[in-house]
Amino acid sequence: MSDTTGKQTSQQPPQDGDGGPKDPRRPGNGILMGRPFGVPVYVTPSWFLIAALITWLFGGRLGDVLPELGYTRYLVALSFAIAFYGSVLVHELAHTVVALRYRLGVRRIQLQFFGGVSEIEKEAQTPGREFWLAFVGPLLSLVLGGVCWLAMKQVELATVPGVLLAGLAVANLVVAAFNLLPGLPLDGGRMLRAVVWGLTGRPMTGTLAAAWAGRALALVVLFALPALGAAQSGGAQRPAGDSLLDAVLGAVLAVVIWNGAGAAVRNARLKEALPQLSVRGLTRRSVAVTADTPLAEALRRAREAQAGAVVVTDSQGSPIALVKEAAVLQVPEQRRPWVAAGALARSLEPGLTLTADLDGEQLLAALRTTPASEYLVLDARGAVYGVLAVSDVERRLTRALTGR
Repeated sequence: MSDTTGKQTSQQPPQDGDGGPKDPRRPGNGILMGRPFGVPVYVTPSWFLIAALITWLFGGRLGDVLPELGYTRYLVALSFAIAFYGSVLVHELAHTVVALRYRLGVRRIQLQFFGGVSEIEKEAQTPGREFWLAFVGPLLSLVLGGVCWLAMKQVELATVPGVLLAGLAVANLVVAAFNLLPGLPLDGGRMLRAVVWGLTGRPMTGTLAAAWAGRALALVVLFALPALGAAQSGGAQRPAGDSLLDAVLGAVLAVVIWNGAGAAVRNARLKEALPQLSVRGLTRRSVAVTADTPLAEALRRAREAQAGAVVVTDSQGSPIALVKEAAVLQVPEQRRPWVAAGALARSLEPGLTLTADLDGEQLLAALRTTPASEYLVLDARGAVYGVLAVSDVERRLTRALTGR
């Protein structure tokens, strides 16, 4: 525990509550739509923006094909947007079913601005499983596109069902083709990662190869999408709005792919670092004081003992609270002789005591269960081993994520 004031900036993991890592399973992920296979499905607010855009664009095209619809075409276009995202949900459920089959766990599915995301909790154990986990989504999109195409053949094309089926057939084929592009964070990137992993025997090598492929793909999308739109015009003058839309769409897609590739590398580094993340290696030495001990005296004892934390004990010497480092830093040095250490402490509630042998994912799970800034650490005999500060965990994770 430092007794000097100062600020430190770093790229830290998101926090929740009293300084603990944020639990992504908590509310705040959008609107809960259901729990197929026990996995919550959320629709984020950004989905409504893209649904409105699809409704506007598709409704305009319907005016050319079925002019007799009038303004009803926008209701038909909205139904297309909903059906399209229904097929996106089926794509994500394919990933989910395979992940559950491999016992990897799925935290949630999110439908958002550009499609959907299945948040799988664990890494596939083999490159073969990683390949099939990634491939099953585009495969099912191809199947859905084929089914819609066959159904389209059974109806008149210049009708509402015909137009909807044609649109869904094309949309699903585009989703499949786009996701098969070989670069993270797309499914094709995960397939490429699995192939490189299988050839080299190193998951991180596969991740780095697929991530750099994803960054290259982002640059291609940035310039190719506007160029493709211009080429489709056949040299004719395009409306300024269409050219602007292609440029904006290309830029947004490029940013999403670029950032997703970077996030994949950070997640891979985090998973590599987790086995080395242990309570025993991060715990600070602590000193014990009673609640009425002046803060200045408690800090003096900590300095003499070369300790980084202060534990508050009762009259029998049993720990009852932990002095919060953040609260100490807010007390000016001249006031510390007049402030009791117990006034800056958090009581030892259930969940604020850890065992020294925790590590990896078990440690992170324990921190998520009861968010706090400090935890009391006990050894195998039940004696005080020290105090674990979440800030130390975050610094270790940050070094792993940045590769330093």
